Amino acid sequence: MEKKTVRTGIAGAGFAARFHYEALKKVYGVNVEIEGVFDVSQEAAEKYGKERGIKVYKSLEELIDKVDVVHVCTPPVTHEPLAVAALKQDKFAIVEKPMTGYFGDGSENFDARKISMEKVLEGALASIERMLKAEKESKGRILYAENWVYAPAIQKEREIIEKSGAQILRMYGEESHSGSHAPTYGLWKFSGGGTLVGKACHPLTAALYLKQVEGIARDGKPIRPKAVSGRVHKLTQLPQYQDKGHIRTDYFDVEDLGLMHVIFEDGMVADIVASEIVLGGIHNWIEIIANNHRTMCNINPNTAMQSYTPAEIYYKDIYIVEKTETKAGWSNPSPEEDFFTGYPLEMEAFYRAIALGEEPQGNSLLGADTISAIYSAYVSAERGGAEVEIKIF
Repeated sequence: MEKKTVRTGIAGAGFAARFHYEALKKVYGVNVEIEGVFDVSQEAAEKYGKERGIKVYKSLEELIDKVDVVHVCTPPVTHEPLAVAALKQDKFAIVEKPMTGYFGDGSENFDARKISMEKVLEGALASIERMLKAEKESKGRILYAENWVYAPAIQKEREIIEKSGAQILRMYGEESHSGSHAPTYGLWKFSGGGTLVGKACHPLTAALYLKQVEGIARDGKPIRPKAVSGRVHKLTQLPQYQDKGHIRTDYFDVEDLGLMHVIFEDGMVADIVASEIVLGGIHNWIEIIANNHRTMCNINPNTAMQSYTPAEIYYKDIYIVEKTETKAGWSNPSPEEDFFTGYPLEMEAFYRAIALGEEPQGNSLLGADTISAIYSAYVSAERGGAEVEIKIF
């Protein structure tokens, strides 16, 4: 059977755009034609396009007109307008995490410390509603690019749940490291929040996804989140914090540590931790405690490979793993980091959905549940950890 061809464009030329491009080159079930790239920074777009031999577009509208799908790899503040612009032209939008959020009142000096988190939640929910409305009115769809959903460990756990009839009682997940790559991170007006939005979204979405899997496998209906309790902290901003120079600290109005306790419709729970204060590379994992099994999913790091060098100079040209501060001593080089974190599998699934009509597991409702839960957790944190109901779309 002849493979279908899908024309695609990339909006953004930063960190996310780089790994999206690499994952696209590994899609095998569909012919992907990468039409070009657009970025508000013409210099960044020119550099990105030249390195990959693809066309550089001077406007988003021109790029959208030429493609079937747009990869939204831009700062979170732009996710909604870019996705909606694509959907209005009946194009698909692959939207990086977080799907959307609340980014202030548009003022240059916006400070989230001076606004009620109830207003923040209200703004985030309104953004979700606008995106879902645009999707409903479009021939295209939102594909929520949460790579944890497609990570091999998570997909193996999905199989275990489906085939064993498991009931998940509790999950405990974490994403932590020593600070974001993005220069705009640390300003709520660009990122939509701190560590809850930027990092907790990963293990949280995995937990929400696995409960959906459980409910569909047993009763034909996903189990959705019902309520959340949250706490946030700004540890590196405390006057007593002793900065040794290893952890990023240039945050303005966002937290560097966040905790969420999620209660599902069936009364079962998930505990999520995220932070910017962990050294030694990315700490990504989720544990599933069920009535017939227990699983530890190690996203990063994993022990597929271990290596030792007495001096970092020997490994100066060798990639080890994301976010590690040193290559000296023992390390866990990831021989296929993109595969372990799910990116190629995610893109394969998305392009099969676009070309063949298959149902993606990373969809807009999963993204909406994630955002609704996170911003409800901010309200909870403002109330000292009081439980807050999560709105479900």
